[in-house]
Amino acid sequence: MVTRRAALLGAAAALAVPAVSAQAQGFPDRPVRMVVAYPPGGNVDFTARLIQPAMSQALGQQVVVDNRAGAGGIVGTDSVARSRPDGYTILITGTAPVSIFPVAMERLPYDPLKDLAPIGIAYRVPVVAMVSKDLPVRSLRELVELSKRTRGGLSVGTSGIGSGAHLAIELFNAASGAQLVHVPYRGTGPALNDLIAGTVPVVFDQLSSALQLHADGRARILGIASAQRSRLVPEVETFREAGIVEPEITTTLGLLAPAGTPPEVIEKLRSALAAAMSDATVKARLVELGAEIPAAQDITPARYAAVIREEIEINRRAAQLGNVKLE
Repeated sequence: MVTRRAALLGAAAALAVPAVSAQAQGFPDRPVRMVVAYPPGGNVDFTARLIQPAMSQALGQQVVVDNRAGAGGIVGTDSVARSRPDGYTILITGTAPVSIFPVAMERLPYDPLKDLAPIGIAYRVPVVAMVSKDLPVRSLRELVELSKRTRGGLSVGTSGIGSGAHLAIELFNAASGAQLVHVPYRGTGPALNDLIAGTVPVVFDQLSSALQLHADGRARILGIASAQRSRLVPEVETFREAGIVEPEITTTLGLLAPAGTPPEVIEKLRSALAAAMSDATVKARLVELGAEIPAAQDITPARYAAVIREEIEINRRAAQLGNVKLE
């Protein structure tokens, strides 16, 4: 009886493999839903709509953008983690839901390492240190020294508590000995407005948000937290060049599927993403915003998985340094 049962189970398994393979080979035979875990109008939504046509063409099916905002990205991310792992529901997201919330929140309805399957990185945007045009510093080292001389430290604004920029400040202080005091705002816009007005002397934010202000002379980018200088602002030194040795601090935007999605389906989605990121129009638009787009061969699930793990450890250390806790 045991032998017969084992034989039946083996036969069932053998039949299941071709069924899965056939399903993957026919993928996609209907539209793919790309969930944006934020409201319309932000960077992630902009990117989703920018790559949508090229991904649709590559897949031979329409990619439909679906905004599922709530709780800073948790609602949309959790909805994808709970979706059927067939490739027809995918997530496009920034850093926070997959590598900041897991270390800054006690409870999260999903585990990004267990419940989501990376497809690939679309691009990364480095964090920059930007100062008011009237602040009398011209380098990161001068900024560090000024912060030490300033009673109570030097105020630095960000888009909010637990943001990537906030964690970058904690790492910057630890690496340089600077005394930068975090001032959280409700979004990037208000922080930048106060920087322009001189109300807050320093802001840490993404390069994409800082470029126009730097070009207009309304503020100055002093340093960039990437491995090498940006060709968009080649005069700006990296943190490492200034002797501030810390990991690269970037916002990573990528695509993920529910865990358990067949590898063949993941590969088709990855290939479509790589095709979209190689599209001349997409590439030109994102590069001018400071995005660092990986080479096509580096847009892989393995690379994205490694980056998520690296960022979780970096953010864990930063959160511990600043005692950052989110609810």
